[in-house]
Amino acid sequence: MKNRKLTSLLVASTLVAGVATAPTVSRAQSPEIMRFYSSFPLTGSSAAQTTSMVNAIKMAIEQKTKDGLICNGKYKIDYVPLDDAIAATGKWDAAKEQENANKAVSDPDAMVYIGTFNSGAAKVAIPILNQANPGPLAMISPANTYPGLTKGPEFGADKGEPDIYYPTGKRNYFRVVPADDIQGVVAARWAKKLGARRVYILDDTELYGRGVANMFEKEAKRIGLTVVGRDGIDGKAQDYAALANKIKATRPNLIYYGGITQNNAGQLLKDIRKAGIRATFMGADGILEEAFIQAAGADVANGVLATVGGTPRNRLPAAGRKFYVDYNKKFGSDPEAYAIYAYEAASVALDAVSKVCAKDRAAIVDAIARTKNYKGVLGTWSFTETGDTTLTGMVGHRVEKGKWKEIGALK
Repeated sequence: MKNRKLTSLLVASTLVAGVATAPTVSRAQSPEIMRFYSSFPLTGSSAAQTTSMVNAIKMAIEQKTKDGLICNGKYKIDYVPLDDAIAATGKWDAAKEQENANKAVSDPDAMVYIGTFNSGAAKVAIPILNQANPGPLAMISPANTYPGLTKGPEFGADKGEPDIYYPTGKRNYFRVVPADDIQGVVAARWAKKLGARRVYILDDTELYGRGVANMFEKEAKRIGLTVVGRDGIDGKAQDYAALANKIKATRPNLIYYGGITQNNAGQLLKDIRKAGIRATFMGADGILEEAFIQAAGADVANGVLATVGGTPRNRLPAAGRKFYVDYNKKFGSDPEAYAIYAYEAASVALDAVSKVCAKDRAAIVDAIARTKNYKGVLGTWSFTETGDTTLTGMVGHRVEKGKWKEIGALK
């Protein structure tokens, strides 16, 4: 009797106006997607460098989120690496970069664009991201160093820069690496310290290469070095024998190259050495990759010098030293030069979206701009009002026994 009565009560409790109702089941709400895109040349000889950067971004997301979740599980970070290079040239392509930038702005889940690797590509992407709807899309570069993206003519920019890249008037672009107005100056001073007196300057005619070479030339002249020649090279030339003979006639004791490996830098060096020129060969960070050594040949590349923004590894904060250990453990190799910057860029982006906790592009841009005294793998730094890092350190590297070797801080 008791059981029958209890059953009747249970049945009655599930009936409302003669309709059976299912018991309420509590379900955890699925997280919304916040998407990070990156745009680097993943095709061609840059691939080793840029794949290392992609790995670093993935590692930052893995280490700084819980399975990609942020904001108490409300959002999940989805990372999509895009390739802005084409197979035909093996380097970045303006049309491809335009396609990538448009893909990001048309994706309502896209909140951050990490890139670009090449400064010329940034020139294409920034205005597109700046005019995104419903608001500018944040862009953080781990590698762009051309001053004109953020600074004016007094820093080596062309007329109208940088304002032409920000049609809305709002800055949405940031970089975690020092610009070439610092790198070119430091390289010229390093050349003088090494005993250079007569320098020949080359560039690959691209935005980055020409810019850093201009700053090197300006500082070289200011500190008393004799510039015996200046040329832009054709990055598609079969050889540089004629140029090498021209350089040889000027008797330089240092040749400075502003440009990237992918514009035939290896062949350039081979022809310079074939002409019997023993002058020191120095470049900027555009050749600081294994691809350059492979293109030139280890024996030919030995002794080549290069600069890059940053701090010597043994002077990095604990977080920076840990980055190298973690990367090697996870991927079984040392990261290439710009991987640590990619990790920092992703970390800053994660910090900003975690503070905003909303799919609000404008608020995320503002949160990134307010990055101050950030304690990251590069040290403690802030973004300036132009979107540049307050870190200005430079590190020298030299090819020894077919490998790039860090040789210390440059002043």
